Amino acid sequence: MPIISLLEMLKSGVHFGHQKQRWHPKMKQYIYTTRSGVHIIDLEKTLEKLQEACNFISEIVQKGGKILFVATKRQAQNVVKKIAIDLRMPYVCEHWIGGCLTNFETITKLPARLKELRKNREKGELEKYTKLERLKFDKEIAELERMVGGIENMTSLPQAVFIIDLKKEKTAVSEARKKKIPIIAIVDTNCNPDLVDYPIPANDDAIKSISYLMAIIAETVKSAQLKFVKQDPLVDNKEKK
Repeated sequence: MPIISLLEMLKSGVHFGHQKQRWHPKMKQYIYTTRSGVHIIDLEKTLEKLQEACNFISEIVQKGGKILFVATKRQAQNVVKKIAIDLRMPYVCEHWIGGCLTNFETITKLPARLKELRKNREKGELEKYTKLERLKFDKEIAELERMVGGIENMTSLPQAVFIIDLKKEKTAVSEARKKKIPIIAIVDTNCNPDLVDYPIPANDDAIKSISYLMAIIAETVKSAQLKFVKQDPLVDNKEKK
């Protein structure tokens, strides 16, 4: 497991919550104090819940499971997308498509269409169309990449969903709950922690806070992926050959 530092969390502003009047009462157990009208999160509690989340993530990944990362808010998009790509995990960082989980079979037609268009373009099969028609295909490809590029290779429902900002991603939260998919989330003081299975009480607005927490999650996933590879007999047999 990665080493989680209280000092680094403090330096990254993980402890800063929202203004007192914007709090959710169920976050009371995770609030240490109030300063200048702003709630301060108890980092000891954050450490505890982050470790629990990391343990759960490790269990999933060691079994070959996939985690869908969801972060459409501006501050988190680039950080989460980069890490998800590096981890070879599915992600949604532009716009959550309604039914992405609850109507999965229909939604998968969009990535299929994207792959078909890309393949046809690479093989030169779109050259038979007019310049205007090819331009329309290019625009469709670009739009599909923006919408479903992150779930292009997600052939089945994920084993868990990792969410940044429960309020922003309320539709994703609702769909995951309906499908009984475990939710791991960074939960700020204005959110209801009861909505998720593994809440991580922390600042979900500051880039430094998000980056620090995502770095811990990334390290956890990478470590678990190595263990999965070592446990996979197919991989072992290939290495022996």
